[in-house]
Amino acid sequence: MNWKEKKVFITGAGGFIGSHLTEALLQRGAHITALIHYNSRDNYGWLEELSGENHAALRVVLGDVRDSNTMHKLAAGQNIIFHLAALIGIPYSYMAPAAYVETNIKGTLNMLQAGLEARVEKLVHTSTSEVYGTAIYTPIDEGHPLQGQSPYAASKIGADKLVESYCKSFSFPAVTVRPFNTFGPRQSARAVIPTIICQALKGTEVSLGSLDPVRDMTFVDDTVAGFIAAAETDHLSGETINLGTGRGVSIQELVDMIATLLKCEINITIDKERTRPSESEVLKLLSCADKAKCLMNWEAKTSLEDGLGKTVRWIADNLTTYKTRKFVY
Repeated sequence: MNWKEKKVFITGAGGFIGSHLTEALLQRGAHITALIHYNSRDNYGWLEELSGENHAALRVVLGDVRDSNTMHKLAAGQNIIFHLAALIGIPYSYMAPAAYVETNIKGTLNMLQAGLEARVEKLVHTSTSEVYGTAIYTPIDEGHPLQGQSPYAASKIGADKLVESYCKSFSFPAVTVRPFNTFGPRQSARAVIPTIICQALKGTEVSLGSLDPVRDMTFVDDTVAGFIAAAETDHLSGETINLGTGRGVSIQELVDMIATLLKCEINITIDKERTRPSESEVLKLLSCADKAKCLMNWEAKTSLEDGLGKTVRWIADNLTTYKTRKFVY
């Protein structure tokens, strides 16, 4: 694909994955409209970090995916939409499930309808491995049953099904990518790897919930490459595609690996406030990414060890920007 000829609309562009995707597409020459959730500080999130040379091809807009009128205006004239905007914190979804329905389901509906009326070439929709719930079998392929074990997961299932419905009902050219647990520079301490690193670097005991859950950790550069491959590959309309490594690691193992990288001993305290409700805990997520390899020639290239090393170095250099937050896996 010649990205220099493409106008791209990215929702959630100021977030962790969204900012990396924006940078990667700017490097390819795309003309980008980047949606940042409206805030009174006029803050562009991680897009504040972009170098000045990229700004000529970047238009940043403050708005909200829940506002259908604005989404229709922004989608007009675009070639490709990457829809990443979502409420993603699982702990908050227990407290405010209605907000997740409004943003994740209604927001996705707004993007689908806007893209349909704008006749875009493709919409790449962001799902999550959380929709699978605790694995019935591993590795988890795209045919695994969906299980809403948290309000967040349920809202993403609803969004995914809306995308499916637009593909089937209107022949809308959308593809759903389903990343397993992405990590890397810029990720907030809401997530487990940054929260371990931040607490350890600050010299405190590392407060965590359950140490037993197993996750498939994918470095952000690989996840971004999967998004781009989904946009570049023809004949994917209606498909759902996992992005993962196929390697599982427990929270305890992550602690041990980070301790080795930091050359320190990490003392763990178990905090009940960081533990999900027992029936809501997702115990094991391990991907089968064969479909991504077959259809898009995509596979993760960064090892967990290399990705953790890059993440530790970045967080150490940016530790003052972090607040150590309460976290539930």
